[in-house]
Amino acid sequence: MAEETLDGPVASVRRRPLRTGKGRWVVGGLLLAIAFAYLGYLGFQGSAVYYFTVAEAVGRTDQAPGETLRVSGKLAPGSFERAPGGTVATFALVDPETGHQMAMTHDGVVPDLFFNEQSEIVVEGALDADGTFQSDLVIVKCPTKFSAEAEDA
Repeated sequence: MAEETLDGPVASVRRRPLRTGKGRWVVGGLLLAIAFAYLGYLGFQGSAVYYFTVAEAVGRTDQAPGETLRVSGKLAPGSFERAPGGTVATFALVDPETGHQMAMTHDGVVPDLFFNEQSEIVVEGALDADGTFQSDLVIVKCPTKFSAEAEDA
């Protein structure tokens, strides 16, 4: 048998799978799937934040000064105070199950549903040296009682 040269047809050509069109699509799709999975993981990790009840936050002994945490409770009746024309509000959150209260300070606007006794309030911030919770963010969960009352009517 005669040995073939580069000038003639080559009988034994080694194919490189990554350099073919199909191989490039497979590698590109795999990299894209890994990128989407990683972004999904980061998005889920950022949204899954644990919050403490007022009783849990008051009872914490391992709290480092300035450590950011979220606390959930209801507005203690008659505790909201704000100077006229000011933005700093003081109030207390109460744990409806245990009755524990925690003093809060928030500098900024509070949501409209904040004053509804059925609303659950989640505040994010840190405890100061006096034991007052300095809130950076106030989130008010819409009470489910609104929808139940609307259905009854």
